[in-house]
Order: sequence, then C-alpha cells, then structure tokens
Amino acid sequence: MRLTTKGRFAVTAMIDLGLRQSNGPVTLAAISQRQQISLSYLEQLFGKLRRNELVESTRGPGGGYTLARSPADITVAEIITSVDEPMDATQCEGKENCLGEGARCMTHELWASLNTKMVEFLDSITLQKLVDEQLAKGLQVESKPTIKRAISSMPPSKPMRMNVPNSVFALGNSFSKL
Repeated sequence: MRLTTKGRFAVTAMIDLGLRQSNGPVTLAAISQRQQISLSYLEQLFGKLRRNELVESTRGPGGGYTLARSPADITVAEIITSVDEPMDATQCEGKENCLGEGARCMTHELWASLNTKMVEFLDSITLQKLVDEQLAKGLQVESKPTIKRAISSMPPSKPMRMNVPNSVFALGNSFSKL
C-alpha cells in the first residue's frame, strides 16, 4: 500500500478540524497555516470530504468547515477512501490479473490479506481517538479569537473639503486662468 500525501494530509486536516470545531466553523486558511498544507490542496481535499458527507461547509463571514458527524463515528479508513486514496498492496489493484490474462502472481494472496488487515486496522481507529491522543499529548487548542470590530469611541470627523482640481483637465483649466 502506498499512502500518499493526499491521505496523510486529509487525516491531519480532519484531526485539526476535530480539535477546533467546538469553537465554530474552522477555516481552511487556518488549517493551512497550522499544518503547513497548501490552501489549494486543502480546498480539493475538503471538496471530496464534503461530497462524501464527512464535513459540512458554512459560507460567509465566520464560515468554514465542521464535521458532518461525531468524530467517534468517522474512521481513518473513511477519510482516506473519501479522498480517493487507494488502499491496495496488490500489483493488480485486486483484479487478480497480476501476470496478465487472469493469472495471479505467487504473492497475490499475501498482498490481498494485507489489504484486508490494513482496512480493518484503519477502520478500527476513529477520528475521536486521534483527537484524544493529541489532547493527551498536551496539545493546547486556542479558543476562537474574538472578532474585533472597527468601532471607535471618538465621534466621526467631518470630511475635509479642499478646493483643488480633481482631474488632469481641471488642473489644465486652472493654469489657463492664470
């Protein structure tokens, strides 16, 4: 089995989301910054995670992503397969034609058994377990920063009125009057 960055990044981003979603929707930009994953790559991954109903999106200010289900109900195997990550150690992708024309290689059963064990293992690990492990290691999850509005206690000032030309043509006309 080859676990590429697609599967690794999807699991990492989902752990980050699971750790922080209690503060409201989490932006991909924040995950990108914390986990050092390209924002455009995260957008692709989260599109697939959303289509597979693992996450939900909220648009607009204060928007972002939240888990679509409880983290205890989401497995690592689901995350990996939802981003189109194949979990297959066989040479033939499970088609039993390793040597061509329906012929299997001598180790086909070995790799097929490994596939079964990998799926069973990854299916036994929930997102909640991974989140809990991070918290047990002492990871400090910051609370959602309060949004500071640009509200001033000073009264608004009146705009200054200046008597100057507002275009090149007006400037030219002002010189012709001299």
